[in-house]
Amino acid sequence: MTAADSGAGLLAPGWAGAEAAAETTDTAFLRALLDAEAALTRVQSAAGLAPAEAARAVTEAADPARFDVASLAVEARGGGNPVIPVVAALTRAVGEEHRPYVHRGATSQDIMDTATMLVARRVLAVALADLERCARALAVLAAEHRDTPMAGRTLTQHAVPTTFGLKTAGWRALVLDARDRVGRVRESLPAQLGGAAGTLAAFTAYGAEDATALPGAYARELGLAEPVLPWHTLRTPVADLAGCLAFAAGALGKLAADVLTLSRTEIAEVSEGSGGGSSAMPHKANPVRSTLIAAAARRAPQLAATLYGSLVADDERPAGAWHAEWEPLRDLLRLVGGAARDAAELTEGLRVHADTMRAHLGLTRGLIVSERLSAELAPVLGRARAKDLLTSLARRTYEEGRDLAELLSEEPELKEAGVSALVDPSRYTGSAGDLTDRALERR
Repeated sequence: MTAADSGAGLLAPGWAGAEAAAETTDTAFLRALLDAEAALTRVQSAAGLAPAEAARAVTEAADPARFDVASLAVEARGGGNPVIPVVAALTRAVGEEHRPYVHRGATSQDIMDTATMLVARRVLAVALADLERCARALAVLAAEHRDTPMAGRTLTQHAVPTTFGLKTAGWRALVLDARDRVGRVRESLPAQLGGAAGTLAAFTAYGAEDATALPGAYARELGLAEPVLPWHTLRTPVADLAGCLAFAAGALGKLAADVLTLSRTEIAEVSEGSGGGSSAMPHKANPVRSTLIAAAARRAPQLAATLYGSLVADDERPAGAWHAEWEPLRDLLRLVGGAARDAAELTEGLRVHADTMRAHLGLTRGLIVSERLSAELAPVLGRARAKDLLTSLARRTYEEGRDLAELLSEEPELKEAGVSALVDPSRYTGSAGDLTDRALERR
């Protein structure tokens, strides 16, 4: 199997073909490793610790096209991480006089952690763009359906009426929450530079007057945040990534779960703009985008749990904890990148069947407004009598197959109460419209 084969995504349609997939291939990680190495030499050159010619030579040699990813992957077994063979190959690629300045003063984890942050920053930029697309599409839907009544469902059953605008505004609020969290984490992703045990000692040995200034310069060279301390065993950046990615997957998963429910054949209140086909049933248009988002949301928490587990990193450099992060973090980046893409496509093409929503408000023959009737009839009949009457009429509605409004009209004590207007579900959506307007003020 080639390195390309392992990242094609045959079993991962949720991220296959997405920009996030392209930014997380083995070649993309190799590019980040080489970027980290080249920046390290340039920063040392700027500090007078390496010749300018060495910085140019290493930067020129750090071209992923010049390296065999598959061979590097196999060679990584020898030292337990890919940095060691990458450094060896890069050292061979530069002129002999410049070789002493490749990877000078750094440890493998400095480069691997920094490269991982570079990859994450690139993927999160893509995910943020798709989350913004999704939020814009949801804002349009929420405004358009501000007053479109539909059944609110609690514990799978019709509860009281709501509006599709409010439901959509809720989805948008979660997407914006995810966007904000991902954005904050992206801006905080730090470079890593500490040397063998996080003391920067080697840089002082090589002549740095103030080794503590190097991590900041390194971070600026790469467009990453400056770390306060080397974080070889202080894995807050990885935990923050885990948290924002798992949250984003869950936020998008809520949207997908609702669409999957509402697009069921027997409900059919929404449908995906371009449903997927079935290999056996020509009539089906499956909600594929929602399905793939839901799959990502199911996997993300377990991947994040592995990353949180790596917080328990022993000594000044951990054995196993650091190594356990690489694959689940890449999986999380791919999953969320793919889910954000699918969510943008889903919401931009979502079809809303408002007439079906209105029709379903009558499925309980008026009982969906029983809460309102309880409140309105209590002053007329007394609280106890109102409760007993509505309980009785609810039973008769089911048993006799008659509408609640009809049964209410037959009650002598309600002749003067004017209850006919109270049983219209579209008039009992509370503050749904105002809440939708409030939600749409958020940018």
